[in-house]
Amino acid sequence: MTTSLQDGQSAAGRAAAQDSPLAAQVCGAAQGRGDAHDMVPAPWLHARAFLPAPDGTHGCAADRRKKRDLDVLEMPPIPNPFPELCCSPFTSVLSAGLFSKTNSRKKQVIKVYSEDETSRALEVPSDITARGVCQLLIVRNHYVDDHSWTLFEHLPHVGVERIIEDHELVVEVLANWRMEEENKLYFRKNYAKYEFFKNPMYFFPEHMVSFATETNGEISPSQILQMFLSSSTYPEIHGFLHAKEQGKKSWKKIYFLLRRSGLYFSTKGTSKEPRHLQFFSEFGTSDIYVALAGKKKHGAPTNYGFCFKPNKAGGPRDLKMLCAEEEQSRTCWVTAIRLLKYGMQLYQNYMHPHQGRSSCSSQSVSPMRSISENSLVAMDFSGQKSRVIENPTEALSVAVEEGLAWRRKGCLRLGTHGSPTASSQSSATNMAIHRSQPWFHHRISRDEAQRLIIQQGPVDGVFLVRDSQSNPKTFVLSMSHGQKIKHFQIIPVEDDGAMFHTLDDGHTRFTDLIQLVEFYQLNKGVLPCKLKHYCARIAL
Repeated sequence: MTTSLQDGQSAAGRAAAQDSPLAAQVCGAAQGRGDAHDMVPAPWLHARAFLPAPDGTHGCAADRRKKRDLDVLEMPPIPNPFPELCCSPFTSVLSAGLFSKTNSRKKQVIKVYSEDETSRALEVPSDITARGVCQLLIVRNHYVDDHSWTLFEHLPHVGVERIIEDHELVVEVLANWRMEEENKLYFRKNYAKYEFFKNPMYFFPEHMVSFATETNGEISPSQILQMFLSSSTYPEIHGFLHAKEQGKKSWKKIYFLLRRSGLYFSTKGTSKEPRHLQFFSEFGTSDIYVALAGKKKHGAPTNYGFCFKPNKAGGPRDLKMLCAEEEQSRTCWVTAIRLLKYGMQLYQNYMHPHQGRSSCSSQSVSPMRSISENSLVAMDFSGQKSRVIENPTEALSVAVEEGLAWRRKGCLRLGTHGSPTASSQSSATNMAIHRSQPWFHHRISRDEAQRLIIQQGPVDGVFLVRDSQSNPKTFVLSMSHGQKIKHFQIIPVEDDGAMFHTLDDGHTRFTDLIQLVEFYQLNKGVLPCKLKHYCARIAL
């Protein structure tokens, strides 16, 4: 009975081995680890057991060895704990499934740059998303995660860049790069990435939006946004754009219409009749890029250019270049194209920023709250209990008084160390203390300030402070409001030998720029809006 069972198991094992080589290996491994009755004695064992002793002196030893080997072969059988590996007809399927799970995900090294051109190499899995890379850099650099960190694709050979959406796979983006191109990934903040979900009225002006179907009554900006996310209806974005003629250096002003099926232009004025509309570009196999230096690189009429680039091509001849008259118009076109291309995926990225397929999303990263206008209030701690100062006039006077008190303490502190020029040292300290702040940019031009603000999102309240190019003794506050960049000069004033800074001709004075910025983060004052997000260059 034992012999027949062994023969049946051996036959089943040979049948499974013929079906799958992998099963044969598994079967052989199981037999090697299994019982004595499953093992077939090796040929050398039989030869050694039955060899005659050469001189007769070792005959007894050979007989004892032969008897011991035969005893091993006659041991009672032990049940095989894994019989299905040798006799199951599904051995090949099970084995392949088990072995495939042990393979780890492939990894790739990517290089990410920051605003100051410092870089960092990261080893990431092949299925990591752009949001996953951002979270990885946030955690390693101990940054505040306010969901505005963004990964950009920068193509220097054509002078364009685009936002890599949070759900896009970074390795797939890199796969479309050519070996000879010096493309880069940039990591920086972009406050306007999802701002259209919060304030859609700034992104879709009335004169650029119409509707393909008749609507009753006025349409609010939030309803326009819902139409973009819906698959049944859609708003039309229309207006004049400068288009670069294919294969030429000349630009032509044409009337364009953006619909769900693609971008069209009219061959006869502003006519929307189908016979006058000609197809220009679609979104499925193309990405939308923003031109960084359209005038210099492509000879565009303005600096508000954007283009369509096919996914599998990257030469200048493959770009479909367009140019708007102003930043608000370009922002409207680019935002509408992003919504039509990705739809609800963008909304899911905005509502659930930590969801994703990457391994970084599984890490326990606690969300950190960023400073906003709703979390900053003026407080009075002079009494036994603290209170919120709701009167702006009182808050202003308290801020000025605290600034003067802080300055007097600085003078006294320097005086106690025996410094004969304590007052002058304190003034010099107040004048230079702002240099360590992330919102201060030393000696950058007006155009460079505008470029930095536009790159990090021209939403209301994005700002920076810089040295004035026209007057070395003054500073300039550059900020964004209403899709436009505005500049305000900060003038130093002297009163009784003390230096102050002011934005409103001396009506409101501050001892240093830090106090000035903190005040206008709480109060609008003479500015069009409060200061909300500072524009900074980070280092990786």
